This record gives sequence, structure tokens and C-alpha cells, in this order.
Amino acid sequence: MKVDLFDFELPPERIALRPVRPRDAARMLVVRGTDAPFEDRGVRDLPQLLNPGDVLVFNDTRVIPAQLEGRRADGEARIGATLHKRIDLRRWQAFIRNAKRVKEGDQIVFGGGVTAIAEERLADGSLILFFEGEEPVEVLLDRAGTMPLPPYIASKRGVDAQDLEDYQTMFAREEGAVAAPTASLHFTPRLVDALDAAGIGRAMLTLHVGAGTFLPVKADDTDDHQMHAEFGRISQETADQLNAARAAGGRIIAVGTTSLRLLESAVDEKGIIQPFAGDTAIFITPGYRLKAVDGLMTNFHLPKSTLMMLVSALMGRERMMAAYSHAIAQEYRFYSYGDSSLLLP
Repeated sequence: MKVDLFDFELPPERIALRPVRPRDAARMLVVRGTDAPFEDRGVRDLPQLLNPGDVLVFNDTRVIPAQLEGRRADGEARIGATLHKRIDLRRWQAFIRNAKRVKEGDQIVFGGGVTAIAEERLADGSLILFFEGEEPVEVLLDRAGTMPLPPYIASKRGVDAQDLEDYQTMFAREEGAVAAPTASLHFTPRLVDALDAAGIGRAMLTLHVGAGTFLPVKADDTDDHQMHAEFGRISQETADQLNAARAAGGRIIAVGTTSLRLLESAVDEKGIIQPFAGDTAIFITPGYRLKAVDGLMTNFHLPKSTLMMLVSALMGRERMMAAYSHAIAQEYRFYSYGDSSLLLP
């Protein structure tokens, strides 16, 4: 499909630069898979919009301070690095700003005395960085890194201490993400208690979101776009919980596109979710038949992005374009710190 089919005009003032407070005060657009009118609701209405026995699936990844600024060791070039995917205990794949000034074997000096060697340039232009020293890389990143806010926020204001809290979900446990699973940012203990009281289940998986989520689609056709791989894990316990809920008539509602992508990577042709541990580069576009999920809670996505294509696969492209037009007209807040939508095909 042509990438331009997923384009739309968004007024710049609709891009949220801070989340609402409290988090569950965000608005939520309910989009059903029929010609039913769009419903302008709030995130706090979620317990009334789902059924007892439904299960919400959250991504428990934790964002690390994966944005680094430094110089080549000879001082000749400033270098920016955004970590994308862990290779092993000391190596990360990273997207590099000013990458043409870095050669294999160069040492890069980051803040706090943290250094790394550029070991290998990959086909997509990214580099493998080997972090020197004995301390765990996580300790080094805490010393030298900053939170990797999306470019559409970072280009308008600096990262500050508030982002350390705002850009982390209440479910964050497993360190390794370079971007937050932003649909979960709307959840609070109060909302979780209300969902529990309504008989709505909760399940956890882990997908470490990589920096590839920030990269634009440069191809003209979706067939020519290459997704970057990300590591994910679904336990036997979670798979059993979700399969049992579905067998009992409950719906599986993915909270965020990261949860949906990993579930669709783990489901078999019979619709049974299997345990999973490994990389996924699944690319979901219209024409793909979803087998693992019955709905999606997600924020509003960038035009011509892979996530705009994903929600169009779930609901239909025309339906989603109409929903986004409605959201813009009704002044919903867009992107990572913005409002939410509940998509029920």
C-alpha cells in the first residue's frame, strides 16, 4: 500500500508536550467497528466500557536513560547516540547522530566518564557500541544518559526531572526500553482498583521498545519498509491466562501497540497464544488478519507511521482516518503525552 494513504494534517498545537494530571484524567475516543457514532469519553470510563472477564494486557518494560551525548575521543566531532537494542551485557545497537564522523574502532567519550568503542556499522547505518569498564551498563547509563523523549517533544523543550516520572508507566519493571509503552501512561492505582472491582483482568508481557519506533517511514510503499527487531517475552503463565479468558468468552484488549505486536507475534494459526522469548519485527498493515486481540487501547499516532498502519489494520483505514479527523476537530491531545483511544472492532 502507498504510505501516503496514511497521511493527515495535524495542527502543531495538538501535540501534547506534557501529560494531563492526574494521568487518568485524559480523554478517550471510543471507536467501534461499525458505523456507530464516535464516543467522546474519558480514560476513567474504561471500567464501564469493558465487560467482566475481559483482560487488559500491559507491557511492563521500563524505559532506560538511553540518550547519550559525547565526542569522539580526539575531540574532533560531537556525537549523539540513541540506544536501540541490547546485544549482550556490554554491547548495544545504537542510532548515531553525526554517524559519518565515526569509524569502526573509534572511542566515544560520553558524560560522566563513560566511554564506548564503535565496533561495527550495520546495514541500516546504526552502530554496535561496546561500553568500556567493569560497571554494569545500566549504572553507566544512569550516570551519563537522559530519558529519550520522542523528537516531536524534545525538539520543542528540554528533557527535565519531571520526565523521569512522566515517561514511565506504573507497571514498569523490566529495564530495557528506549521508548515508553505510552498507552499505559494513563493508568493510576485508582483506575486499576476500579477495573478490579468491575471484574476486568490484567496480564503482563515484556517488549523492549527500540529507537526504531521514532524513525519515519522513508519508503513510498509499505512493502518496501523494513521494521527493526525488538526483544519480547510472554511467559507460560500469561499465555495460559489469556487463552483461558478467551475460552470463557472474555476479550483480550491490548494496552498499546507494543502489547498487540508481541501478542500477534506469539499467536498460532488457531488463535492460541504461545509462550514467546525472542526478537520480533512484525509489521502489521491493512490486510493482516489479527488473531490474538479483540481490541486495543492506544494513543494517537503520527501520520504515515507504522503505528497508524497498525490501527488501520485493526479498524479499517477509512474508519481510522475519520476517527482522527474527529479527534482533531474535538481538540484531542496527540502522541506520547496525549489522550487515548479505545478501538473495538
